[in-house]
Amino acid sequence: MEENFKLTKKLNHIAFIMDGNGRWAKKRGLSRTKGHKEGCKRIGEIFSACRKYGIRVFTIYAFSTENWNRPKKEIDYLFNYLESFFNENIERFVKEGVRVQHMGDPSKLPIKTQKILKEAIERTKHNDKNVFNICLNYGSRQEIVSSVKKIIKDVKDKKINVDDIDEHLFYQYLDSGNLEEVDLLIRTSGEQRLSNFLLYQLAYAEFIFTPTYWPDFNEEELVKCLKEYCSRERRFGAIKED
Repeated sequence: MEENFKLTKKLNHIAFIMDGNGRWAKKRGLSRTKGHKEGCKRIGEIFSACRKYGIRVFTIYAFSTENWNRPKKEIDYLFNYLESFFNENIERFVKEGVRVQHMGDPSKLPIKTQKILKEAIERTKHNDKNVFNICLNYGSRQEIVSSVKKIIKDVKDKKINVDDIDEHLFYQYLDSGNLEEVDLLIRTSGEQRLSNFLLYQLAYAEFIFTPTYWPDFNEEELVKCLKEYCSRERRFGAIKED
């Protein structure tokens, strides 16, 4: 590992679409659930690496609104692994100043998962050194529609005026309204699509699609992506001065 690597560009918020657990397992003659188990192990490792390089906000797409279409056994195992992850890391998060946040509709999650997630959020709500933002039962289109409904309600209740609505205010109504916009999105496994993830928040993010399966994505792979990110010129719609 390159211990001397340092970011040369601002990177406050990194997001991951953790793809390839099933294919990683199939390649090894293992069940898909084994792939998810190994994938959950990577979450803590990559989060630690991101903190090491000064990245404050870490967002992961752990379970989408469409993932309910998968076999129930696979879903049950996945939530068990996520529950274990929080049980194993909550004390560390509390001690190290990490705030846990959630994006998505928690009401459909297993009761045990809801309880563990709620406890993690409550115990870390005053932490502000780093943010561990997990998207569970999340879909970006659903989030945007929900935000529109909240705005309409606040207009009806005269909490805001129609003329107050702009991009900045709209962003505050999103699940990520208290977070910086995403600087870098990494999707593993070679797939090159957003899959209904952070459609509004990714407006000016850099995208990196790596062929590495998520269970094989380690700190070395992360550094490769960070170097690629640092090599890019972020213009935000402007032009480069000669």
